[in-house]
Amino acid sequence: MTRFRARAASLVALALGGAIGAGAVAWSLLPGQSARFVEYKAEPMDVPTAITVAADGTVWFTVDPSAAIGRVRDGHLERLPTPGPNLEPLGLGAAADGGVWYTDNAAHAVAHMSRDGVVSRFGLETPSVQLARLSVAPDGAAWFAEPTGYSVTRLKDGAFTRHVFSSPRGAPYGVAVAPDGTVWATLQGDNQLLHVTSDGEVDTIDVPRRGALPSDIAVGPDGSVWFIEFRADRVARYNHGRVEEFDVGEQGAAPSGLAVAPDGTVWFAMLRAGSIGRLRAGRVERFRIPRDHARPFSVALDRAGNVWYADISGYVGRLEAASLRR
Repeated sequence: MTRFRARAASLVALALGGAIGAGAVAWSLLPGQSARFVEYKAEPMDVPTAITVAADGTVWFTVDPSAAIGRVRDGHLERLPTPGPNLEPLGLGAAADGGVWYTDNAAHAVAHMSRDGVVSRFGLETPSVQLARLSVAPDGAAWFAEPTGYSVTRLKDGAFTRHVFSSPRGAPYGVAVAPDGTVWATLQGDNQLLHVTSDGEVDTIDVPRRGALPSDIAVGPDGSVWFIEFRADRVARYNHGRVEEFDVGEQGAAPSGLAVAPDGTVWFAMLRAGSIGRLRAGRVERFRIPRDHARPFSVALDRAGNVWYADISGYVGRLEAASLRR
Protein backbone atom coordinates (compact mmCIF):
# COMPACT_ATOMS: atom_id res chain seq x y z
CA MET A 1 0.00 0.00 0.00
CA THR A 2 1.31 3.47 -0.85
CA ARG A 3 1.58 6.05 1.88
CA PHE A 4 -1.38 7.92 0.42
CA ARG A 5 -3.59 4.86 0.49
CA ALA A 6 -2.41 4.01 3.98
CA ARG A 7 -3.38 7.48 5.16
CA ALA A 8 -6.75 7.28 3.45
CA ALA A 9 -7.40 3.82 4.86
CA SER A 10 -6.59 4.97 8.39
CA LEU A 11 -8.99 7.88 8.05
CA VAL A 12 -11.66 5.51 6.75
CA ALA A 13 -11.13 3.23 9.74
CA LEU A 14 -11.51 6.15 12.15
CA ALA A 15 -14.56 7.70 10.47
CA LEU A 16 -17.13 5.35 11.99
CA GLY A 17 -20.36 6.06 13.80
CA GLY A 18 -23.54 8.09 13.38
CA ALA A 19 -27.21 7.26 13.04
CA ILE A 20 -29.14 5.99 10.05
CA GLY A 21 -31.06 8.55 8.06
CA ALA A 22 -32.29 8.18 4.49
CA GLY A 23 -33.51 11.76 4.20
CA ALA A 24 -31.50 14.82 3.20
CA VAL A 25 -30.29 17.69 5.36
CA ALA A 26 -29.63 21.07 3.71
CA TRP A 27 -26.93 23.47 4.88
CA SER A 28 -25.86 26.95 3.84
CA LEU A 29 -22.15 27.69 3.83
CA LEU A 30 -21.54 30.72 6.05
CA PRO A 31 -23.37 33.99 6.75
CA GLY A 32 -23.06 36.20 3.70
CA GLN A 33 -22.17 33.34 1.37
CA SER A 34 -24.63 31.51 -0.82
CA ALA A 35 -23.19 28.02 -1.37
CA ARG A 36 -25.70 25.35 -0.36
CA PHE A 37 -25.01 21.76 0.62
CA VAL A 38 -27.47 18.87 0.84
CA GLU A 39 -26.27 15.82 2.75
CA TYR A 40 -27.45 12.24 3.32
CA LYS A 41 -26.36 10.39 6.46
CA ALA A 42 -25.08 6.87 5.93
CA GLU A 43 -25.75 3.91 8.22
CA PRO A 44 -23.74 3.68 11.46
CA MET A 45 -20.75 1.65 10.22
CA ASP A 46 -20.80 2.77 6.57
CA VAL A 47 -17.88 4.75 5.15
CA PRO A 48 -18.71 6.22 1.71
CA THR A 49 -15.53 6.07 -0.36
CA ALA A 50 -15.87 6.37 -4.16
CA ILE A 51 -18.73 8.09 -5.99
CA THR A 52 -20.08 8.36 -9.54
CA VAL A 53 -23.21 9.62 -11.31
CA ALA A 54 -25.03 7.48 -13.88
CA ALA A 55 -26.62 8.83 -17.06
CA ASP A 56 -30.08 8.70 -15.46
CA GLY A 57 -28.91 10.89 -12.56
CA THR A 58 -28.60 8.10 -10.00
CA VAL A 59 -25.66 8.72 -7.66
CA TRP A 60 -23.75 5.54 -6.75
CA PHE A 61 -21.13 5.16 -4.04
CA THR A 62 -19.03 2.40 -2.54
CA VAL A 63 -19.18 1.62 1.16
CA ASP A 64 -16.27 0.46 3.30
CA PRO A 65 -16.33 -2.00 5.04
CA SER A 66 -20.00 -2.97 4.61
CA ALA A 67 -21.43 -5.61 2.27
CA ALA A 68 -23.32 -3.05 0.21
CA ILE A 69 -23.20 -0.52 -2.59
CA GLY A 70 -25.07 2.71 -1.92
CA ARG A 71 -27.02 5.02 -4.16
CA VAL A 72 -29.08 8.19 -3.98
CA ARG A 73 -32.11 8.10 -6.25
CA ASP A 74 -35.14 10.41 -6.26
CA GLY A 75 -33.86 12.08 -3.12
CA HIS A 76 -33.53 8.86 -1.09
CA LEU A 77 -30.42 7.02 0.03
CA GLU A 78 -30.53 3.25 -0.57
CA ARG A 79 -28.21 0.31 0.12
CA LEU A 80 -28.00 -2.66 -2.24
CA PRO A 81 -26.36 -5.80 -0.80
CA THR A 82 -23.17 -7.28 -2.23
CA PRO A 83 -22.04 -10.93 -1.80
CA GLY A 84 -19.45 -9.95 0.78
CA PRO A 85 -17.98 -6.97 2.64
CA ASN A 86 -15.94 -4.41 0.75
CA LEU A 87 -12.32 -3.63 1.56
CA GLU A 88 -10.98 -0.23 0.50
CA PRO A 89 -13.40 0.01 -2.48
CA LEU A 90 -11.65 2.91 -4.16
CA GLY A 91 -12.71 2.15 -7.74
CA LEU A 92 -16.18 2.94 -9.11
CA GLY A 93 -17.54 3.89 -12.53
CA ALA A 94 -20.98 4.21 -14.11
CA ALA A 95 -21.79 1.49 -16.65
CA ALA A 96 -23.71 2.12 -19.86
CA ASP A 97 -26.55 -0.17 -18.73
CA GLY A 98 -27.38 2.02 -15.73
CA GLY A 99 -25.42 -0.05 -13.24
CA VAL A 100 -21.85 0.36 -11.99
CA TRP A 101 -18.45 -1.29 -12.07
CA TYR A 102 -16.52 -1.40 -8.81
CA THR A 103 -13.33 -2.84 -7.36
CA ASP A 104 -13.72 -5.73 -4.91
CA ASN A 105 -10.42 -6.32 -3.14
CA ALA A 106 -11.83 -8.83 -0.68
CA ALA A 107 -13.09 -11.07 -3.49
CA HIS A 108 -9.97 -10.56 -5.65
CA ALA A 109 -12.27 -9.26 -8.37
CA VAL A 110 -13.76 -6.43 -10.34
CA ALA A 111 -17.54 -6.52 -10.09
CA HIS A 112 -20.58 -5.19 -11.90
CA MET A 113 -23.84 -4.32 -10.16
CA SER A 114 -26.92 -3.87 -12.33
CA ARG A 115 -29.51 -1.19 -11.60
CA ASP A 116 -31.59 -4.01 -10.07
CA GLY A 117 -28.79 -4.92 -7.68
CA VAL A 118 -27.56 -8.10 -9.43
CA VAL A 119 -23.80 -8.55 -8.93
CA SER A 120 -21.45 -10.27 -11.39
CA ARG A 121 -17.84 -10.79 -10.33
CA PHE A 122 -14.80 -11.19 -12.58
CA GLY A 123 -11.97 -12.74 -10.60
CA LEU A 124 -8.32 -11.84 -10.95
CA GLU A 125 -5.82 -14.70 -10.98
CA THR A 126 -3.02 -13.01 -9.07
CA PRO A 127 -2.38 -14.47 -5.57
CA SER A 128 -2.84 -11.07 -3.94
CA VAL A 129 -5.05 -8.26 -5.14
CA GLN A 130 -4.98 -4.57 -4.33
CA LEU A 131 -6.95 -2.27 -6.60
CA ALA A 132 -7.24 1.51 -6.73
CA ARG A 133 -9.38 3.78 -8.91
CA LEU A 134 -11.52 2.67 -11.86
CA SER A 135 -12.84 4.42 -14.98
CA VAL A 136 -15.29 3.30 -17.66
CA ALA A 137 -14.31 3.90 -21.30
CA PRO A 138 -16.66 5.02 -24.10
CA ASP A 139 -16.67 1.44 -25.43
CA GLY A 140 -17.91 0.13 -22.07
CA ALA A 141 -14.60 -1.34 -20.90
CA ALA A 142 -13.70 -0.93 -17.24
CA TRP A 143 -10.12 0.24 -16.70
CA PHE A 144 -8.59 0.03 -13.25
CA ALA A 145 -5.31 0.53 -11.41
CA GLU A 146 -3.82 -2.75 -10.25
CA PRO A 147 -0.77 -2.11 -8.01
CA THR A 148 -0.25 -5.79 -7.23
CA GLY A 149 -0.16 -6.59 -10.95
CA TYR A 150 2.10 -3.61 -11.81
CA SER A 151 -0.53 -2.79 -14.36
CA VAL A 152 -3.28 -0.56 -15.61
CA THR A 153 -5.79 -3.20 -16.63
CA ARG A 154 -8.74 -3.33 -19.01
CA LEU A 155 -11.81 -5.53 -18.46
CA LYS A 156 -13.98 -5.97 -21.55
CA ASP A 157 -16.40 -8.79 -22.36
CA GLY A 158 -15.17 -10.75 -19.34
CA ALA A 159 -11.50 -10.69 -20.39
CA PHE A 160 -8.63 -8.86 -18.68
CA THR A 161 -5.88 -7.12 -20.66
CA ARG A 162 -2.95 -5.91 -18.62
CA HIS A 163 -0.73 -2.98 -19.58
CA VAL A 164 2.33 -3.61 -17.44
CA PHE A 165 4.98 -0.99 -16.73
CA SER A 166 8.59 -1.72 -15.92
CA SER A 167 9.07 -0.19 -12.49
CA PRO A 168 7.97 -2.21 -9.42
CA ARG A 169 7.73 1.09 -7.50
CA GLY A 170 5.05 2.48 -9.76
CA ALA A 171 1.99 1.89 -7.57
CA PRO A 172 -0.76 3.05 -9.99
CA TYR A 173 -3.62 4.86 -8.31
CA GLY A 174 -5.74 7.14 -10.50
CA VAL A 175 -7.16 6.13 -13.90
CA ALA A 176 -8.96 8.23 -16.52
CA VAL A 177 -10.12 7.40 -20.04
CA ALA A 178 -10.23 10.13 -22.67
CA PRO A 179 -13.06 10.29 -25.24
CA ASP A 180 -10.69 8.94 -27.91
CA GLY A 181 -10.04 5.83 -25.82
CA THR A 182 -6.56 6.68 -24.62
CA VAL A 183 -5.94 6.00 -20.94
CA TRP A 184 -4.07 8.03 -18.35
CA ALA A 185 -2.96 6.92 -14.90
CA THR A 186 -0.82 8.10 -12.00
CA LEU A 187 2.20 6.16 -10.75
CA GLN A 188 2.66 7.27 -7.18
CA GLY A 189 5.94 5.56 -6.30
CA ASP A 190 7.68 6.78 -9.44
CA ASN A 191 6.12 10.27 -9.42
CA GLN A 192 4.93 9.82 -13.00
CA LEU A 193 1.94 9.86 -15.28
CA LEU A 194 1.34 6.78 -17.40
CA HIS A 195 -0.22 6.92 -20.86
CA VAL A 196 -1.75 3.96 -22.72
CA THR A 197 -2.47 4.69 -26.37
CA SER A 198 -5.45 3.28 -28.24
CA ASP A 199 -2.98 0.77 -29.76
CA GLY A 200 -1.94 -0.45 -26.31
CA GLU A 201 1.48 1.20 -26.22
CA VAL A 202 2.61 2.37 -22.78
CA ASP A 203 4.80 5.38 -22.01
CA THR A 204 5.45 7.50 -18.92
CA ILE A 205 5.87 11.21 -18.20
CA ASP A 206 7.81 12.48 -15.19
CA VAL A 207 6.07 14.86 -12.80
CA PRO A 208 8.57 17.72 -12.33
CA ARG A 209 7.85 18.38 -8.66
CA ARG A 210 9.75 15.80 -6.61
CA GLY A 211 7.69 13.79 -4.14
CA ALA A 212 4.40 15.25 -5.39
CA LEU A 213 2.63 11.87 -4.99
CA PRO A 214 0.21 12.11 -7.95
CA SER A 215 -3.13 10.51 -7.10
CA ASP A 216 -6.48 11.15 -8.82
CA ILE A 217 -6.56 12.04 -12.51
CA ALA A 218 -9.11 13.25 -15.08
CA VAL A 219 -9.18 14.38 -18.71
CA GLY A 220 -10.75 17.72 -19.57
CA PRO A 221 -12.88 18.53 -22.62
CA ASP A 222 -9.89 20.13 -24.37
CA GLY A 223 -7.74 17.03 -23.84
CA SER A 224 -5.79 18.46 -20.90
CA VAL A 225 -4.85 15.87 -18.28
CA TRP A 226 -5.58 17.07 -14.74
CA PHE A 227 -4.17 15.35 -11.68
CA ILE A 228 -3.81 15.79 -7.94
CA GLU A 229 -0.40 16.31 -6.35
CA PHE A 230 -1.45 15.02 -2.96
CA ARG A 231 1.69 15.68 -0.97
CA ALA A 232 2.24 19.09 -2.58
CA ASP A 233 -1.33 20.37 -1.99
CA ARG A 234 -1.68 21.19 -5.66
CA VAL A 235 -3.81 20.46 -8.69
CA ALA A 236 -1.78 20.13 -11.88
CA ARG A 237 -2.47 20.14 -15.60
CA TYR A 238 -0.46 18.33 -18.26
CA ASN A 239 -0.90 19.59 -21.81
CA HIS A 240 1.41 19.79 -24.85
CA GLY A 241 4.34 18.39 -22.90
CA ARG A 242 4.08 20.92 -20.06
CA VAL A 243 2.95 20.63 -16.44
CA GLU A 244 1.29 23.64 -14.81
CA GLU A 245 0.49 23.65 -11.07
CA PHE A 246 -2.16 25.40 -8.99
CA ASP A 247 -1.82 25.67 -5.22
CA VAL A 248 -5.07 24.79 -3.42
CA GLY A 249 -4.41 27.56 -0.91
CA GLU A 250 -4.16 25.60 2.31
CA GLN A 251 -1.20 23.61 3.59
CA GLY A 252 -2.03 20.03 4.52
CA ALA A 253 -5.46 20.20 2.82
CA ALA A 254 -4.95 16.70 1.32
CA PRO A 255 -6.68 17.18 -2.06
CA SER A 256 -8.42 14.01 -3.19
CA GLY A 257 -10.86 13.09 -5.92
CA LEU A 258 -11.13 14.98 -9.18
CA ALA A 259 -13.83 15.82 -11.74
CA VAL A 260 -13.76 18.15 -14.76
CA ALA A 261 -16.95 19.86 -15.94
CA PRO A 262 -17.85 20.32 -19.63
CA ASP A 263 -16.82 23.99 -19.37
CA GLY A 264 -13.37 22.99 -18.10
CA THR A 265 -13.95 23.85 -14.44
CA VAL A 266 -12.05 21.44 -12.18
CA TRP A 267 -13.60 20.21 -8.94
CA PHE A 268 -11.86 18.32 -6.13
CA ALA A 269 -12.24 17.37 -2.49
CA MET A 270 -10.04 18.68 0.31
CA LEU A 271 -9.94 15.81 2.74
CA ARG A 272 -8.34 17.46 5.75
CA ALA A 273 -9.84 20.90 5.13
CA GLY A 274 -13.45 19.65 5.04
CA SER A 275 -14.03 21.51 1.80
CA ILE A 276 -14.82 21.23 -1.89
CA GLY A 277 -12.42 23.06 -4.21
CA ARG A 278 -13.13 24.71 -7.55
CA LEU A 279 -10.41 25.67 -10.05
CA ARG A 280 -11.35 27.82 -13.02
CA ALA A 281 -9.50 30.47 -15.01
CA GLY A 282 -6.43 29.71 -12.92
CA ARG A 283 -8.13 30.62 -9.63
CA VAL A 284 -8.94 28.25 -6.75
CA GLU A 285 -12.02 28.76 -4.58
CA ARG A 286 -12.91 26.71 -1.52
CA PHE A 287 -16.40 25.85 -0.27
CA ARG A 288 -16.28 24.57 3.28
CA ILE A 289 -18.79 21.92 4.30
CA PRO A 290 -20.62 23.47 7.30
CA ARG A 291 -20.32 20.40 9.50
CA ASP A 292 -17.66 19.52 12.03
CA HIS A 293 -15.12 16.86 11.02
CA ALA A 294 -16.24 16.64 7.37
CA ARG A 295 -13.85 14.47 5.34
CA PRO A 296 -14.77 14.56 1.62
CA PHE A 297 -12.75 11.95 -0.29
CA SER A 298 -14.19 11.59 -3.82
CA VAL A 299 -16.22 13.86 -6.12
CA ALA A 300 -18.46 13.48 -9.19
CA LEU A 301 -20.61 15.83 -11.29
CA ASP A 302 -24.19 15.42 -12.44
CA ARG A 303 -25.67 16.89 -15.61
CA ALA A 304 -26.96 19.96 -13.78
CA GLY A 305 -23.44 20.77 -12.61
CA ASN A 306 -24.03 19.80 -8.97
CA VAL A 307 -20.94 18.45 -7.21
CA TRP A 308 -21.51 15.17 -5.36
CA TYR A 309 -19.03 13.93 -2.80
CA ALA A 310 -18.40 10.82 -0.73
CA ASP A 311 -17.40 11.78 2.78
CA ILE A 312 -15.55 9.12 4.80
CA SER A 313 -16.98 10.53 8.03
CA GLY A 314 -20.30 8.93 7.04
CA TYR A 315 -22.09 11.16 4.54
CA VAL A 316 -22.91 11.55 0.87
CA GLY A 317 -23.43 15.17 -0.10
CA ARG A 318 -24.19 17.58 -2.89
CA LEU A 319 -22.92 21.10 -3.44
CA GLU A 320 -25.70 22.71 -5.43
CA ALA A 321 -24.58 24.43 -8.64
CA ALA A 322 -27.43 26.95 -8.58
CA SER A 323 -26.23 28.36 -5.25
CA LEU A 324 -22.68 29.14 -6.35
CA ARG A 325 -21.29 32.49 -7.35
CA ARG A 326 -20.70 32.68 -11.07
